Amino acid sequence: MSKVRLLVLPFVCLFLLVSGCKSKAKGVEGLWQGTLKVPGGELRIVFHVNKAADGKLTATLDSPDQGARGIPAEECTFRNGKLTLAVKTINGGYEGTLKNDSTIEGAWKQSGMSLPLQLKRIEKLEEARRPQEPKKPYPYKEEEVSFVNKAAGITLAGTLTSPQTGGPFPAVVLITGSGPENRDEEVFGHKPFLVLADYLTRQGIAVLRCDDRGIGKSGGDSHAATTVDLATDALAAFGYLQTRKDIDPKRIGLLGHSEGGVIAPIVANEAPDVAFVVLMAGTGLPGDSILMLQSWLAAKAEGAADTTLAKNAVVERTTLNIVKNERDTAVAAARLRPLLKQEMAQMSPNDSQALNSSDQAVEQQVKQVLSPWFRYFVSYDPRPALRKLKQPVLAINGSKDVQVAPKENLAAIEAALKAGGNKDYVVKELPGLNHLFQTANTGGISEYAKNEETISPSALQVMGDWILAHVGARR
Repeated sequence: MSKVRLLVLPFVCLFLLVSGCKSKAKGVEGLWQGTLKVPGGELRIVFHVNKAADGKLTATLDSPDQGARGIPAEECTFRNGKLTLAVKTINGGYEGTLKNDSTIEGAWKQSGMSLPLQLKRIEKLEEARRPQEPKKPYPYKEEEVSFVNKAAGITLAGTLTSPQTGGPFPAVVLITGSGPENRDEEVFGHKPFLVLADYLTRQGIAVLRCDDRGIGKSGGDSHAATTVDLATDALAAFGYLQTRKDIDPKRIGLLGHSEGGVIAPIVANEAPDVAFVVLMAGTGLPGDSILMLQSWLAAKAEGAADTTLAKNAVVERTTLNIVKNERDTAVAAARLRPLLKQEMAQMSPNDSQALNSSDQAVEQQVKQVLSPWFRYFVSYDPRPALRKLKQPVLAINGSKDVQVAPKENLAAIEAALKAGGNKDYVVKELPGLNHLFQTANTGGISEYAKNEETISPSALQVMGDWILAHVGARR
């Protein structure tokens, strides 16, 4: 499998690079842009190469489609027309040859991958249009906050937005999807939680959104945490809001996207005072079933043949069974290596060239699928937590979501809520929307960054109207 964490990127994130190098040649300074073809789509990579007063070159990296800007470079050389950038912290780097004043031919290498990367000199980086992102000054209050998760012994940081006047206000805690994410849930150049918080706050609802542990201004280590560990962070955020005089403690709800939709029911079961639960592309099936459907739908959206899909499904099911059932890590790793090589061999020519089946690439995959987070998720069944929910629930998904299969998961969520006797729930499939709730064509992951829309207005209205119907708000 090529998933680092559920519902994020089906390839290794390339937030990386280097700086500080001597240069005797001219012609490499400037702005350079290229496109990496990676499994699941494309990523623009931009290098900023500048010469300091002492003659040394400095460099930074942007990955615009992933929302990464100004990542400082560590070390580089430019000798005899060859640019070399080494990225020690992520075991990667770039090597390219300056062909003329406007072109560098080379390759990006990372964790066993070798991806061709031609750089072209550009005068200015074209910024992606994100028309829904709010611009300051906002017509509401914005406050930097922090609070302690006593269970984990860490301090978490976030942003609380609330109406200018009135109160105490109803409120909602936003819970991010899988993978380390900042308070805006920034991904593929979009800031979904910024847009969502802005919309809800304008409706009179206070919103708390936080950096994941180990990200931004939050302490802790997200890489060592499982889903249930992350649930304690959301529980601490809920508890923090209960202490504020400007927030009505009886009208605080949870809204989780993707893995956040798995976390929200866990928290609501721990805290009966939670007023409501909103699941945006939350799951209703066990983790291994989610991943099987995810692989099939995502590959199908990118044009994979049925025969390839069928072969991949056999290998993936065997792989997931090992991850679930073989508790001895060394034994599991030994059994996984040949399977992962087989799966890589069945990829499309482009994806196979990118990942290849080198020992290094295989070991990277083994490490990922045997991580505590992945092992926990693969075995976790969200249905018992859903059956226990007594709070009002809104569960929505886009009809073109290829990461959380909408029909299967919404049906499972509804069945669990009904079996548990919940009398106040709405389960709704929103036509034409993808996993990020953007208006989509195929729903494929490669469309996320190219889409100017961050969240469909129809999805925003569904959530806002439902929350207001349950908690009310002063307008």
